[in-house]
Amino acid sequence: MPKVKFLPLEKEIMAKTGVTILDAALDNNIKIDHNCGGNCACATCHIVVEKGLDTLNEMSEDERDMLDEVENLTETSRLACQCKISSDLVITIPEKETDEDDDIS
Repeated sequence: MPKVKFLPLEKEIMAKTGVTILDAALDNNIKIDHNCGGNCACATCHIVVEKGLDTLNEMSEDERDMLDEVENLTETSRLACQCKISSDLVITIPEKETDEDDDIS
């Protein structure tokens, strides 16, 4: 089973091949925002693939369109709901700038 390491949490999990990064994270109590429920409709599950990008499934046109909406987009940005695990990965879950706003009363 592939290993997936989540940064900056420094948590490493074992994941079934073919499962999405989002599902693997949620199954292991790792929080990744996913406002649309993992349907490639919101881009809140934006991640940065630090290692293993070339082992992921090809990006769809829908995913490309959604990534256009992402803050802090990188060359290795993907949506966790769209990436199927096939080998070891290192993933960064970017901080969301809006998280700070959630605490304002």
